Amino acid sequence: MLYTHHNYKVNEHGHLMIGEVDATLLAKKYETPLYIYDIERVRQNCRDFMDPFKEQQVKGRVAYASKAFSSIGILQVIQQEGLSVDVVSKGELYTAIKAGFDPERIHLHGNNKSESELEMAIKTGVGCIVIDNFYEIELLDKLLSQFKKKVNALIRVTPGIESDTHHYIMTGNEDSKFGFNLQNGQAKAAFLKLQHHPYINLKGVHCHIGSQIFETEGFILATNRLFNELSKWHKMYQYEPEVINLGGGFGIQYTKEDQPLHRSQYVNALIKAVEDQANKIQIPMPEIWIEPGRSIVGDAGITLYTIGSIKNIPHIRKYISVDGGMTDNLRPALYGAKYEAILANKANSPASQKISVAGKCCESGDMLIWDLSLPHVESGDLLAVFSTGAYGYSMASHYNRFSKPAVVFVENGRHRLVIKRETYQDVVRNDLPYIG
Repeated sequence: MLYTHHNYKVNEHGHLMIGEVDATLLAKKYETPLYIYDIERVRQNCRDFMDPFKEQQVKGRVAYASKAFSSIGILQVIQQEGLSVDVVSKGELYTAIKAGFDPERIHLHGNNKSESELEMAIKTGVGCIVIDNFYEIELLDKLLSQFKKKVNALIRVTPGIESDTHHYIMTGNEDSKFGFNLQNGQAKAAFLKLQHHPYINLKGVHCHIGSQIFETEGFILATNRLFNELSKWHKMYQYEPEVINLGGGFGIQYTKEDQPLHRSQYVNALIKAVEDQANKIQIPMPEIWIEPGRSIVGDAGITLYTIGSIKNIPHIRKYISVDGGMTDNLRPALYGAKYEAILANKANSPASQKISVAGKCCESGDMLIWDLSLPHVESGDLLAVFSTGAYGYSMASHYNRFSKPAVVFVENGRHRLVIKRETYQDVVRNDLPYIG
């Protein structure tokens, strides 16, 4: 067997293998478009984040950011690997509970948590609420005094770090919809409100500087800025944080140009930065929490499409169209995300032409990949797009009234349907007639 550039095998028939299963067999059984997850890769990604904490005997918690891909099946795997989970809505919280997740290992995020979301979190007994603004403090005041219950919480702060990423996914700079601003005193004001709160146990602080980050410098700078503030709180109020949550945003490889660090390198750098700062201000080493999402499931996912029409514009461009597009992968249209792909049924064939991959939607912007090198393409060939495990299904839509694809997990030569393909009855399920 040979290996592709994304470390997937190719069998003797020239077919792409995913989790020791022939991709063409998966397409035949489950149809296309089809999301496929290599679960052994998901497990290894989890362990890559967990192992440095164990090896260095440092208290840490890895919370899967389920916005990347939330389903009962994936959360069962995540819990099996010993991770926690963060959720940002009632729907994600409900999914985690249905997956049997231990509520103590669920963290609730969000910049506009509703009263009903907070109420559900309190009644469920989630392990931590990441408080984002003063309005949320007021809601928690009201609900917790009403229910006579206590919750653990972190303050989310914006440390003023502009990460080297797309501005749509940059969240740690000062002008952000998320968190309390560190520079203008909002974070301190929130701390003073919560320090001796009768129902809120303030465990520490949280920050998240962005997504698809390929270096550690931004994380270290954010850590230093957090501790610069914490040193003041310690000096003035004797506050010692139990937890420092440094968020996620660890990059993955989408194309050959992407050169992310190994997952353990991010964790090792964070451990050292926190240790250095805790020693500097002479406080006990806090527990380190991180929140990888994309870097858990992103490179474990492949989307399979069937190629339909082929359009050649002489001296300009050759287009192939697939049976999916922006309805199952919005990222290229949303912020110009780039992907690599091969023909799953001709994985060993040498590339001979440049082709652009168009989606099926009635939108000129529905382009999945520009100028992809492929071998001779025929209608009916299977296109496998790599690293689609994050923000594919979770952002999928019914635009043009397309139904959402199925999701299949493969592991050790076995495959299992974990999300059914929607039917057209599903698409119109909530429609009501106006006439008749």
